[in-house]
Amino acid sequence: MTQAAYPLIGSMAQATYTEMWGGKMVKERGYYDILGVEPTASPDEIKKAYRKLALKYHPDKNPNEGERFKLISQAYEVLSDEKKRDLYDKGGEQAIKEGGLGSGGFSSPMDIFDMFFGGGGRMNRERKGKNVVHQMSVSLEDLYNGATRKLALQKNVICEKCEGHGGKKGAVENCPTCKGRGIQVHVQQLGPGMVQQIQTMCSDCHGQGERINPKYRCRNCNGNKTVREKKIIEVHIDKGMKDGQKITFHGEGDQEPGLEPGDVIIVLDQKDHDTFQRRGDDLMTKMDIQLVEALCGFRRTLQTLDKRTLLITSKAGEVIKHGALKCVLNEGMPIYRDPFEKGRLVIQFFVIFPEDGWLPLHKLHHLEALLPQRDDIMVTEDMEYVELSKFDPEAERRHFAGEAYEEDERPRAGVQCHTS
Repeated sequence: MTQAAYPLIGSMAQATYTEMWGGKMVKERGYYDILGVEPTASPDEIKKAYRKLALKYHPDKNPNEGERFKLISQAYEVLSDEKKRDLYDKGGEQAIKEGGLGSGGFSSPMDIFDMFFGGGGRMNRERKGKNVVHQMSVSLEDLYNGATRKLALQKNVICEKCEGHGGKKGAVENCPTCKGRGIQVHVQQLGPGMVQQIQTMCSDCHGQGERINPKYRCRNCNGNKTVREKKIIEVHIDKGMKDGQKITFHGEGDQEPGLEPGDVIIVLDQKDHDTFQRRGDDLMTKMDIQLVEALCGFRRTLQTLDKRTLLITSKAGEVIKHGALKCVLNEGMPIYRDPFEKGRLVIQFFVIFPEDGWLPLHKLHHLEALLPQRDDIMVTEDMEYVELSKFDPEAERRHFAGEAYEEDERPRAGVQCHTS
């Protein structure tokens, strides 16, 4: 299932599973599908999936995706906790609810987001403006060599004309509609002797509890107390930084009167590389070599991420086996904050064997004489001779899929076909 086609959970219907997934028994996989991971996913894979989805569907970026953001946060809260995940795997969402973690027991999605990205949660948001999180796509070369990027931001800053008051002195007054409470209470008659009391945000002051007399309203900010301003910040990517690492600009978030400005948090998102894969401080790559190179030695060149050329050779007499792993010390990723030290360059070798008929039959005995002796077996009369044939797994898969389709099209036992 793709991330876009996410299932609904909680009050929503979903299929129930009790089957094996990669050797793991799970009752439901709804939370896994929301994050786009398999039930066998590691904690790091779950964390990475949540990070990308939370940034993509954050209400500040996608105001219409609030429900999806909530579901993503609920799924992560369960699957990131070992005990909750085990409970969910065994009993599904019902087990989570019965364990006291139903829809009313989940943490606020914003609290989960802030804790994950360093925002500090609800208590912090009451004294500090909200943080602004941006995802920045970077290449593996950027993380290897270091880089500087410029990022243009639109942010709220306190109006200099009115100093964040929204108007002249005395212009701010309690909202007469809600009496400064920010909410309105409506009483609705449901039936004889039955009433319902509903609280809603005050539409006149938008929950602020105060309003500004239009006569004294600041013309620069139109009474909003803040104005929009463009700010360009320089993001310095240090050598050795990692995918998902955060770069924080303290106090560069939106400004609000009476609150400390929030932070701007840049989250690095590494793009895939054509040649190398990163594993911690190591770099992984693959190299194809011919059979003659695997047996008799080779010399190959490899360009590094800082445009140097390495000459890679094998030792005389060393046989490189298919799938073998070799490493070059101090040619991996620079160590973060210690860039003169590097990890390893790990190379996996794949031996390319010659095609059928590459050597005339009458010359095979010359090659055999050079190679290690083969194992000989005793042939008896009761043995049966068989020949090897080529096997194509993909063709077999298509064949069996076609048979299954034809089986579904056949009439079921006991079912009569009627014609008119």
